[in-house]
Amino acid sequence: MNALNLPRPSWMTEDLVLLEDQARRFIADEFVPHLDKWHEDKIYPRDVWTKAGEAGLLCPSMPEEYGGAGGSFAHDAVINRELSLAGFDTFGAPLHSGIVAPYILHYGTEEQKKKWLPKLATGELVGAIAMTEPGTGSDLQGVKTTAKKSGNGYVLNGSKTFITNGQHANLIVVVAKTDQAAGAKGVSLMVVESDNAQGFRRGRKLKKLGLDSADTSELFFDEVKLPAEALLGTEEGQGFYQLMKELPQERIIVALHAVAMMERALALTLDYVKQRKAFGKTIMEFQNTQFELAECKTEATVAKVFVDHCIGRLVENQLDTVTASMAKAWTTDLLGKVVDRCLQLFGGYGFMDEYPISRLYRDARVMRIYAGTNEIMNLMIARSL
Repeated sequence: MNALNLPRPSWMTEDLVLLEDQARRFIADEFVPHLDKWHEDKIYPRDVWTKAGEAGLLCPSMPEEYGGAGGSFAHDAVINRELSLAGFDTFGAPLHSGIVAPYILHYGTEEQKKKWLPKLATGELVGAIAMTEPGTGSDLQGVKTTAKKSGNGYVLNGSKTFITNGQHANLIVVVAKTDQAAGAKGVSLMVVESDNAQGFRRGRKLKKLGLDSADTSELFFDEVKLPAEALLGTEEGQGFYQLMKELPQERIIVALHAVAMMERALALTLDYVKQRKAFGKTIMEFQNTQFELAECKTEATVAKVFVDHCIGRLVENQLDTVTASMAKAWTTDLLGKVVDRCLQLFGGYGFMDEYPISRLYRDARVMRIYAGTNEIMNLMIARSL
């Protein structure tokens, strides 16, 4: 699927081309045949994680000494794009590999890295990041969840919502207050191994407008006793800094996803309008169709070039928060416009759930909300002016 006909970006090395082909074939064989069923079931099975791990599709940027492939974010980007081009937008692997694992790699102790990263790479552990609470969205300083010192460890209390991978996750990075009077400096990241955590429970899998098979959930922590080594790193109060430091990568993951969804929408629409006939000719032969798709292709092409540029900067550790915020906000806004225009060209069939463009339309909406709303992105950008 290459509706944009762009040359490969400069960071796309030979080994990444091979990874792209391997990932595409594996996803097509193992996941794509089941996507409609998982969509109907509103969840995908747990063994998807272990299959992805066996195929080397989890944590490719983690060092080999911790079970990864020793790659860079470019390896994550290639895999994430292939998942989205194939229509598996609901798989939580981009968060697992590109957000949870880097927190542990960059801020964990040597013992924590050796304990958790290899199991994340195999899919034995499924990662989640529990930030959002029922009363707080983008305001991470306002979290109510607490991790209070108790003997040699902590006691964790609180609730989280909208948690990606919530039903499958068994390694959960929880944003909590270790000092309620210290504001941002009182935030710490606590790592919960949920399989043996008494007092931890999963709430309902939330019903959503889109991303039906994604296991977005509520999580509850009631007097959960944690050992001292559950604190990510060695020092309390570093959580807010750790969160802010990793946000540019999270936002590029979303931007990359948005561009791939645009590519898929264009490919689906081009295929449809070249076959569907009205008034004795194909829909593609109408000038309005040609002009609409020409504009969509132009905008998606500009978006992909910008995001590829951002990925290159991220790989070189040169991507700043403002540029990442621009990429996230602009591409996700654009995604909504492109998918809406593509759906219109399907006519009544575009409104039917059996057509993938309908699912794309619903799934695209949340992209402007998660990983920080686009209003927050614009605030970050405005501060740089």
